[in-house]
Amino acid sequence: MKYFILFGPPGAGKGTQAKLMADKYNLHHVSTGDLLRKEIAKGTELGLRAKSLIEGGNLVDDSIVIAMIENEIGSHPEVNGFLFDGFPRTLEQAGSLEEMLDKRGQSIDKVISFIIDDDLVCRRIQNRANIEGRKDDADMNTIRNRIDTYHRKTEPLIEYYKQKNKYHEINGEGKIEEIFDCVCKLLD
Repeated sequence: MKYFILFGPPGAGKGTQAKLMADKYNLHHVSTGDLLRKEIAKGTELGLRAKSLIEGGNLVDDSIVIAMIENEIGSHPEVNGFLFDGFPRTLEQAGSLEEMLDKRGQSIDKVISFIIDDDLVCRRIQNRANIEGRKDDADMNTIRNRIDTYHRKTEPLIEYYKQKNKYHEINGEGKIEEIFDCVCKLLD
């Protein structure tokens, strides 16, 4: 079983690349954002708790995210591996993910980081809001808060995974196909 983390700010193209990777390599794309949106749409207690946090551009509690991730891993034994998109977002989550995988005798294979300028992040997120009708992507203050949260809380993971020799950067500002070619070279 292979485990890959897709890393980068919101709007960096993680979801787009994950779909291509999942199809080519028989991997299961695990987007914590998608999992949370499903819970919100269902109106579950988990969804209601997460909704106010997401709408404010804040991170959801680790315990909620980790429980969802564990359920996803256990629910898909038929795949060759997993692509984590939006997880881990903090050093604490990275440690919890390692513990979870250690219990299975497994570990993260690679962290693929899509590098993209903050201004392009804003434009992409606003475009996504228009296309997908995602209210959490429409407000500029929310977008700026999400970018700031990424820089403060998630970027420290770069050094964490560099020390483990698992971190790889890819320019996320090119065409989708060009970026995917770079991803494939890294995985093949």
